This record gives sequence, structure tokens and C-alpha cells, in this order.
Amino acid sequence: MKTYILKRLLMIPLTLLGILALNFVIVQFAPGGPIEHVLAKYSGMNVDATAAVAGNAAMAQQAAAGKYQGARGVPADLIAELEKQFGFDKPAPTRFWKMISDYARFDFGKSFYQDKTVWQLIRERMPVSVSLGLWSTLIIYLIAIPLGIKKAVADGSKFDVWTSFAVILGAAVPVFLFAVFLIVIFAGGTYLQWFPLHGLTSDNWSELSLLGKIGDYFWHLTLPVTAMVIGGFASLTMLTKNSFLDELGKQYVLTAKAKGLTQNQILYGHVFRNAMLIVIAGFPSLLIKMLFTGSLLIEVIFSLNGLGLLGYEAIMTRDYPVIFGTLYIFALLGLLLKLISDLTYSLIDPRIDFEAR
Repeated sequence: MKTYILKRLLMIPLTLLGILALNFVIVQFAPGGPIEHVLAKYSGMNVDATAAVAGNAAMAQQAAAGKYQGARGVPADLIAELEKQFGFDKPAPTRFWKMISDYARFDFGKSFYQDKTVWQLIRERMPVSVSLGLWSTLIIYLIAIPLGIKKAVADGSKFDVWTSFAVILGAAVPVFLFAVFLIVIFAGGTYLQWFPLHGLTSDNWSELSLLGKIGDYFWHLTLPVTAMVIGGFASLTMLTKNSFLDELGKQYVLTAKAKGLTQNQILYGHVFRNAMLIVIAGFPSLLIKMLFTGSLLIEVIFSLNGLGLLGYEAIMTRDYPVIFGTLYIFALLGLLLKLISDLTYSLIDPRIDFEAR
């Protein structure tokens, strides 16, 4: 197993290099950029409007007149200064290898538009995403696994049928619609005003006692986490149910029943370990989704400054240091979580030997 872990750890830098290289090449051919973003502001235009009309003939002629869209009428020395400021005065291969050497030291540089380093921005936004992701993932597993097991045991019963409606609803309705519904009902939209609508803490949080701070924190988390749990438990519930149904039909379960073992002894003494393997396999992807991508709309709706919103804002403004810095962190965490998932496989079922494969 040590050899397998060593091989996986050695593959992580190569995988990160491939991810960064592919995205760097895509960015080079993507329309727009930080210079165009600044030029749009300089010209008194909205960058979104600039991108929207980039395809018409007038914009095509303007782009042909200069190196950048919207550069007509802009002093050449200003454009040269912007290129130097953003590092575009150097060829693409030079910029890429400088980025790789800096990232190897976890130096992600500074944001183009904010007077902060990428690390500072990540540290500021990380608590929000970690809070949403960890609590949502924990609650989803606490709900989906027992519910999936119960549905497998009671397959075809009224309980199974009625709970299937909740599962189908959770899978069919987008998370942001659940979030809007919760706001309308519980956050002063139309009926009740039980929960706050923005932030993770109140303005007077520093003045509260320890218990008051804990209560205030969970008070702010209730609605966004509830929306994410409702939208995320369905697939894991059905995965758990189907995994247990598959195991319950196998010969060793029939043998255990013939020996007179109780249902709980069969479920948790024999079936659980085998059935949970496929559930554990989905843990890294679910956690990454909840931490970064799944919480994006939730962060926007509830005004939560997390990593998902940070990445989205960076893409819209072409803030390349933030884009590649967050991409590097997300990819690294994903690879490490996948390795942890494989190690958990071996702990649950020692018969699984990744090194032999």
C-alpha cells in the first residue's frame, strides 16, 4: 500500500501540470481579457456589453485596427503600460513557466483588480465555503444513508413509495429554487422573518458570548445549508438503496438468513461493509461539489462571500491570478480527497488491494 500511495502522490504534480497547461491554452484563445476589461471601463462601456457586440462588423473592424478590442482611440503608451502591469508584455510560454514555478512554491501572486494577494482572498472566502460544504455534506450523509438503507429493506412498501416522492422532488427541482422558496417563506420575503438573508454572522457578532456566537453562526447557516441538503440528498439516497438491494440479493445473505441471524446482524455485520464501498467512492466528488461548485448560486442568493463566488467573479472580470490560483487549490484538494477515498476503501474492506492492481 505504501508503494501505491507514493505513486499517487508522485502523480499529483503531473496531473496539476496538465490541468494548468490545458486551461492556460484555453485562456489564450478565449475572447476578452483583463486589458479589454480595463479598456471597456476607460471607454465608459460595460464589459458585458462589449462582449455582447463583439461579433458585429463594427467591433470586428475595431478589433482589426488594434491588438485589443476597444483599443481604438486609446493612447498606445496606456496599452503598453497595461500589458506590463498584467504581464502580457512577455510571450505566453514565458508567462506559463513563471506561473508554474511560482505555484510550485504556492505563490499565486496578486489579484489584477484588488489590492490583495490570491492567498488573502482565498483565506477570506474559505470559511464560508468550508462551512457550507462540510455541514451540507455531513447532513446529507446522515439523512441519505439511513433513508437509503430503510428504503432497501422496505422496498416496494408504502414507506418506500412515499419517500420516493421526496427523493424525486429533491432531484428534479434546482437548488436555487429551493433557496428562493425558503427565503420567501422564512426570511421576510412574504410570510415569516425567522432567519437572516445575508452573511454568516450578525453585525454585533464580536459582542456576543461564546454560546451566542455559536447560535448566531448556525442561525445564519440554516437556510443556505437546508437548500443545499434538499438539493443534494436525492442521488446519494438512491445510490445507497440500490447498493444495498444489490447486496441483499446475493448468496451470502441467504446463507446468513438460513443460519438464523437477525436482520440487523445481516445488514450491519455483513451487508453494510460491501454496500458502502460505492457510497464512499462518491464522497470526494460530493464534498468538492458542495465546497466549491454546488454552493455558487447559494452564495449569490444569500450574499455569502465564498470561494465559488470568488471564482465566478474572477472569470467575469478575467482576473487570471485568482482564476488559476483557485483552480490549482480546487484540483489539489480533489486529488488528495480521491486518494483519501481509496485509503478508506482499504480500511473498510482489506480485500481491496490497489497496489496489486
